[in-house]
Amino acid sequence: MPEIFMYRVAAADMTHLTKFLKPGAKLALLSIPLLLCCPKGLRAEEITGAGSSFAAPLYQAWSAASSESTGVRVNYQTIGSGAGQNMVLAGTVDFGASDAPMAPEKLEAGHLMQFPTGIGGIVVIVNVPGVPDGGLRLTGPVLAGLYDGSISTWNDPRIVALNPDLKLPDLSVAPLHRADGSGTTFVFTDYLGRVSPEWSKAVGRGTSVDWPAGSGTRGNDGIASYVANTEGSIGYVEYAYAERNHLPMVQLQNKAGDFVTASADSFAKAAEAAVWDEKSLTAALSDTKGEGAWPIVTTTYVLVPQSSSGTEHGQAVRVFFRWGLTNGESASRQLDYVPIPARVKTMALERLDALVRQTPPND
Repeated sequence: MPEIFMYRVAAADMTHLTKFLKPGAKLALLSIPLLLCCPKGLRAEEITGAGSSFAAPLYQAWSAASSESTGVRVNYQTIGSGAGQNMVLAGTVDFGASDAPMAPEKLEAGHLMQFPTGIGGIVVIVNVPGVPDGGLRLTGPVLAGLYDGSISTWNDPRIVALNPDLKLPDLSVAPLHRADGSGTTFVFTDYLGRVSPEWSKAVGRGTSVDWPAGSGTRGNDGIASYVANTEGSIGYVEYAYAERNHLPMVQLQNKAGDFVTASADSFAKAAEAAVWDEKSLTAALSDTKGEGAWPIVTTTYVLVPQSSSGTEHGQAVRVFFRWGLTNGESASRQLDYVPIPARVKTMALERLDALVRQTPPND
């Protein structure tokens, strides 16, 4: 029989996590079946991870729901995707998390395995007097104009033309971006480059770029807080941060020409329309052709050192993410993530299972 190790979930974990849950969702999360036990010989472990703030609510939820059955607790640092990649390459954490997939040559050089864990949307939030949640319509090129400084007031004719029923104020636009290396920024700038040739040529995409206008702050929570308290501001955050903080989100026009509201359903439609690379397990989910698809959607990825397969921490990482991919879909949906497609999940589990513990002869 496998040995089962109990590990108490810190109250602080649940206090932090509940701010991302839908009303009434706490009990649903805590009742997720705890089916995965620790393999024989695996002691209770605390593993460390770092990176994407987009993925933070998901990994906190999985840790809280699984720790008593797996014996694994996760100490996760929300420091941005770029820093998460650097830390796992340096060997200072057990896993890294990034919304920007690492390039194949960099994975090979760092002896890392990469696989996706969840899908979600990046939304645009605004604080404009008189504009209700979902009341403002923007196109991709207009959004790019707000971020490159070519549209500087909220009553600009290009915005007014898209929103004839709104009384838009003569108020300066205050665009806000991430100051840290961020996978959310990678996804957002990738989208702007797809819809605006001018943005693609002048700015491009990356976890950090040379922003032509606006100011920066750290983390999804930093942008959410700034926009909530600053009239005229506009920012981009992971959907859960906007929804839980009741921040007005805009409608965006997608590739099919529809103005779409951000939701788990519109994220799923984008994921369904995407083409997955079965070798790298990556997909471009922004600006897909799916009808009703939200145009800024991303997959978040985990980076695991292959050399850790023979260590207790390495096996704890495998146990934790195997639990999450197998039993964590309910928690994912409560937080408005979309689970990865079944065929992609199967391939991710196969890669995890390749991290079999190498037991020393006299162990």
